[in-house]
Amino acid sequence: MGRNHKEQLLGRLMKRTFFEAPVEHVAPRLLGKLLVHKTRGGVLAGRIVEVEAYLGPHHETADPAAHSHRGPTPRNEVMFGPAGHAYVYAIYGRYYCMNVTCEKTGRAGCILVRALEPVAGMELMARNRGLSAAPPFSQKTRKGWGTFDVPGRRLRISQKTRNGSGGTAHFSLVATDGRDGAFDKTLRDKMLRELTSGPGRLCQAMGLTRAGHNGLDLLDPDSPLQVRDDGMRVSRVLVTRRIGISHAVDLPLRFALPDHPHVSGAKKMAGECIFLRSRSVLKASGPTSKSSERKSLLI
Repeated sequence: MGRNHKEQLLGRLMKRTFFEAPVEHVAPRLLGKLLVHKTRGGVLAGRIVEVEAYLGPHHETADPAAHSHRGPTPRNEVMFGPAGHAYVYAIYGRYYCMNVTCEKTGRAGCILVRALEPVAGMELMARNRGLSAAPPFSQKTRKGWGTFDVPGRRLRISQKTRNGSGGTAHFSLVATDGRDGAFDKTLRDKMLRELTSGPGRLCQAMGLTRAGHNGLDLLDPDSPLQVRDDGMRVSRVLVTRRIGISHAVDLPLRFALPDHPHVSGAKKMAGECIFLRSRSVLKASGPTSKSSERKSLLI
């Protein structure tokens, strides 16, 4: 691994029992946790802000969109193993999607990580994404990665960590044209969103591939890829239908932090907020419908 990064890791490792619960219960509670990748170039970390749950073939609700729907295969065998492991698969022949296995061995529940908020290693993330100086980003060349041309200004991503190497990372856009001045937060969020908003983007930014990371134990202290908890608590979660699929499209199994700028897809998401309390879920007050009744049963 090169230099020792143990002191730089945020939070603590998650417990396996957390992931052994039903996948539809684990998914909303995975929001706010950290996905951490230890690399030779440094530690990459992002806070999970959007996920989708996929039900195993044992579930009373059929989920033909799940890779496990037809049973174990050489491609998806990780899903049928113990909870807390990485299931990484390729899409479009060049991108990857990162999933976390859930439930007891053989049950094959799985959670797709759809979006992260960058927390550590953002400059390396930008390099991994091949982002150039063209606004807001361009992948035509690696030259100028991490810098942005804005009318009248030239800016660079800067990362500072408070309270030592294990503290909280804070990011800002620093002028490289010799002038000071505040930068519009909306444009900053738009730029940062390009790094890890969407399953393919986040895998590229985090340097994740099927060959290198499929099957890794995310709860092993010696694993280069881990899921960690730095104490952030999420109580309010937005629930919507899953996106980008053609089967079981009506199941409300997409969970995200409400109004978070790094969530993928459309900015305005049609859905319903729920409040988490331990293992139970309280639905936000509002009119009752058949769809909302079905939602409360699923989550």
